[in-house]
Amino acid sequence: VQLQASGGGLVQAGGSLTLACTASGGIFSRNAVGWYRQTPGKQRELVAQITREGTTTYGDSVNGRFTISRDNARNTVYLQMAMAKSEDTAVYYCNAEVVAVQIRTKWYWGQGTQVTVSS
Repeated sequence: VQLQASGGGLVQAGGSLTLACTASGGIFSRNAVGWYRQTPGKQRELVAQITREGTTTYGDSVNGRFTISRDNARNTVYLQMAMAKSEDTAVYYCNAEVVAVQIRTKWYWGQGTQVTVSS
C-alpha cells in the first residue's frame, strides 16, 4: 500500500497549483483524508480534510483560497491552491486511512511534495 502525493512545484504569488494524493494497493476508508503542511522548525499543520461523503474542513489560513475535493472512483484527493501566498511555501503531505485486502487497515502519510511560492 502506498500513498502518493504529487503536483508540487514553483508557483508565483497569486497563482494556482493543484496537488493530488492517490492511494495504490488499497482504497480510502470512510474517514477523512487530509492535507497537511510543514516548514522547517514548525509543527505539521492541517490544511484541509475531506470525508468520503464530501464534508470539508479548512485551516484558517487557507479558507477561501484552497479547495479540497476527492474522486472516490480514482482513489484520489485533490488540493487546489489559489491566490497563493509566500507563507504557503511548505512541504505538503497527505494523510489517509487505507483499506487493503489481507493488510491491516491503517493510517498512512504520503511522501510529501514541495510547494514554493515566489513573490
